[in-house]
Amino acid sequence: MAKLLIVEDDTGVRTTIVNFLELEGYQVDAVASSDEALARLNANAYPIVITDIYIDGRTGLDVLEAARRKDPSCLVILMTARGTMETVMAATRGGAFDYIAKPFELDRMLETVKRAEASRVDSGEEVAPEDLPETEMIGSSGGMVEIYKTVSRVAPTDATVLVEGETGTGKELVARMIHRNSPRSAHPFAPVDCASIAPTLLESELFGAMKGAFTGADRDRVGVFEAANRGTVFLDEIGDIEMGFQLKLLRFLQEHEVRPLGSARSKQVDVRVIAATNRDLQKMAGEGKFREDLWFRLDVVRIMIPPLRDRRGDIPLLARFFVAKYNARYERDVKLMESGVKAMQEHGWPGNVRQLQHVIERLTILAPNDRIDGEAVRDALMAMESREHPAETLAEAETEQIRRVLAATGGNKSRAAQILGIERKTLYRKLERMKL
Repeated sequence: MAKLLIVEDDTGVRTTIVNFLELEGYQVDAVASSDEALARLNANAYPIVITDIYIDGRTGLDVLEAARRKDPSCLVILMTARGTMETVMAATRGGAFDYIAKPFELDRMLETVKRAEASRVDSGEEVAPEDLPETEMIGSSGGMVEIYKTVSRVAPTDATVLVEGETGTGKELVARMIHRNSPRSAHPFAPVDCASIAPTLLESELFGAMKGAFTGADRDRVGVFEAANRGTVFLDEIGDIEMGFQLKLLRFLQEHEVRPLGSARSKQVDVRVIAATNRDLQKMAGEGKFREDLWFRLDVVRIMIPPLRDRRGDIPLLARFFVAKYNARYERDVKLMESGVKAMQEHGWPGNVRQLQHVIERLTILAPNDRIDGEAVRDALMAMESREHPAETLAEAETEQIRRVLAATGGNKSRAAQILGIERKTLYRKLERMKL
């Protein structure tokens, strides 16, 4: 176990922490002043330092700076009963591993120390740098290579394309890639989320409307098809449009003419249509829920994007891409660790690439010690799932949390107890009571 340095001027608190950590098997040096702390750090390199912020003439931030100067890999845990936004921000900028508010449970202290230990063990496993693609359409799996081949063939044409895939797989990215590699690339790409527009407004959104055509139409409005002339219109969630409007869309695809609401004349427009859906249009057509003739007209070239769980080999490159993206956006220098990538590959990702992207963005901002390791990934996923699926009672919440941690650790009860911040024997009692 790591040798720790405790810096705490309160004798009672210092003694309590030292006795507790020594009982847990740690070697502990303890001092009561910043001068003593700096002297110890000058003579020794400690892997983990726990220090109060408000000590004497100096502060724990001075100890943090000295510890990191002596050993850049030293992990410093700050504690205080008088925390402010300024001290937290200063601690974060200084590279503090964690920040604990007093009074705290000793188990919380132990859990933080164990996280720091695990973080140091993983320190040599940063993901190797690699040239990254320019776009988020990333992957070298068989399914993705087939998509690239299809896009390269269909992009130069004016063929209508239907992109199918679960929510979050990147259907709009495929549409944009087709547009960018087409003769229309210098002209507009206009995405329309059909599911988010009220059925009564979708016609005017796409075809336009004349002043006075309906209540609230106080001026002539150019529709998306006309505004995107010579470009590409991307109709997302095409499976959600009403049957009555499907016929009008079919006529447009056949004639390439728009008639704004309230107008007596049609206009010729030149746009390419790419449609996308997370639903099975062929099945819907067979059930009479989608016009079969419109489905035939849309399904000239079909591209099916596989879910992320079916192309886990693409996750490392996606993860590197998103970490680089958000490091640049937020001016961070967060490291992606091999254990973090492994944890990502073990997850099912029901929200697909979009969910992976959001988790990495969150971790780039909040990752402990500027490292995205396995524990950070699992903690972020558990926090996200807790928000999406809140338990009804405290007992249910505890059971669900233990289930998730055990799943994340592959059934390793010692590791699960560490993550949960409880003793192993306490976890065994809970498992027996819960009949898990």
